Amino acid sequence: MSLRSGNPSLKDEAFEKYNDAETGRTMTIQGTVNKTFILVLLVLATSVYSWNQFLSNPNSATPLILVGAIGSLIVALVTIFIPKISPFTAPVYALLEGLFIGAVSARYEAQFGGIVFQAVLLTIGVLLSLLLAYKSGLINVTQNFRLGVVAATGAIFLVYLVSFIGGFFGFEIPHLHEATPLGIAISVVIVIIAALNLVLDFDFIENASAKQVPKYFEWYGAFGLLITLVWLYLEILRLLSKLRNR
Repeated sequence: MSLRSGNPSLKDEAFEKYNDAETGRTMTIQGTVNKTFILVLLVLATSVYSWNQFLSNPNSATPLILVGAIGSLIVALVTIFIPKISPFTAPVYALLEGLFIGAVSARYEAQFGGIVFQAVLLTIGVLLSLLLAYKSGLINVTQNFRLGVVAATGAIFLVYLVSFIGGFFGFEIPHLHEATPLGIAISVVIVIIAALNLVLDFDFIENASAKQVPKYFEWYGAFGLLITLVWLYLEILRLLSKLRNR
């Protein structure tokens, strides 16, 4: 079975070229779950720090967002290209991502009281629901399913890239960041695509562990899953803010 995920860090080449590269301990699903839990705790730790920094001084949010966003992006790219160092870079990524998420979440919370708690609950609910659906066989990860989610994910990131670059020239994609009915519908679609990426990540990690790749790929798999979780949380937060604005 071809391993494929919409997550750029979890792709065929990342695992398959290491199939017989090393001997000894190999990746397991439980090990990946444990590593994911550790990374989530690290994200929470620095999120609390940046959250408190925002409460004490709202002006501190911008530096934290920049450091967290740029730093986590650099570390993520290094990890994707050199998976073997993921036991070291994945925790660093989680800490930097936490700085970004905490400051961004604090800003949303200041504007819409209670929105962060709702977003966290919804993210956890989506994660557990899709995990249950995947393990029970309600969602069948076929090749067409993979290709569809991967294509949709690529289209979304292309739109975000155009929006980001266009922002420097005063160009904005209509409705993408607006609380209009169409803007809300767009956010709903993006949340659904982000959620479906979790299913691909579950399937990818399960198949990778079956291929008995090296043990350090537990960190790499956890790192990839964390990327999807962060994306899903931020999109849910964005959707809830649009609904509040209505």
